[in-house]
Amino acid sequence: MTDLASHYLEEIKRQFRGHKRMGEAAMAQLEDKDFFVTLDPESNSVAALVKHIAGNARSRFTDFLTSDGEKPDRFRDREFEVSAKTTREEVMRWWEQAWSHLFSTLDSLKPEDVQRIVTIRQQPHTVMQALNRALAHYAQHIGQLVFLAKHLRSSEWQTLSIPRGKSEDYKVVAPQTHKPAR
Repeated sequence: MTDLASHYLEEIKRQFRGHKRMGEAAMAQLEDKDFFVTLDPESNSVAALVKHIAGNARSRFTDFLTSDGEKPDRFRDREFEVSAKTTREEVMRWWEQAWSHLFSTLDSLKPEDVQRIVTIRQQPHTVMQALNRALAHYAQHIGQLVFLAKHLRSSEWQTLSIPRGKSEDYKVVAPQTHKPAR
């Protein structure tokens, strides 16, 4: 079980690092003003998405094993409010703080912690469940961030994956290991 838990912790770190890189690659393509654009009154800007991820990460990953993941000093609704004075640099500080909270917690976990119980909003979760919940949550918001960045950059967008119309170039053909029966 320890080997599986060790593998899980390494894999969840790998997944989070990949999502962090994807968000950064999308934000790197934006102009400063793009960080604050919303498509409609119900949508979030890149800045608001980052602020929310940062607030969530601070709350969830501060004293992760010993206190509820929804801290009393978290005001979630405010995470979606971005001041007109906010700068790209401030947004990027929020981003780095979020990942610092997350990765310092992940680095502190031991395989035997994976089945421990933590609480989020007074609901019990194993550490594995809590981490999977965070991964899904951050992936959703980073997907929104990428969508918004792609929309804003339009024809100037540099793809973060396989370019449209180039899938065949990335197809891997497995070598044949046995002769087909005749």
